[in-house]
Amino acid sequence: MISIDSRSATPPYEQLRVQFMAEVTSGALAAGTRIPTVRKLAEDLGLAPNTVARAYRELEADGFIETRGRNGSFVSAQGDAAERQAQEAARAYADRIQKLGIPAAQALGYVTAALNP
Repeated sequence: MISIDSRSATPPYEQLRVQFMAEVTSGALAAGTRIPTVRKLAEDLGLAPNTVARAYRELEADGFIETRGRNGSFVSAQGDAAERQAQEAARAYADRIQKLGIPAAQALGYVTAALNP
């Protein structure tokens, strides 16, 4: 959950950028997750759209997000090639599980069983 402290000496775009990077590196935001539009996030956080746009530009330059034209912006896979592929596979699996309506606990059980034959 990203929050901006208006009393902080750190500029809002930098607070947003740092918190977003922390959520990606901690795994709270998985690779392939669609992130809010600049306008939506600016509205949610009470910031100017240009502030959010600056944070997004810097996150994209640093490889944390990728913009896919009109499809929006998404969290990029992080780490070495194997880690990126695992993150992308996990995102694809999660998307499929949601479409099938399978509860998360049950889906995790499937993964655990598959990894421990």
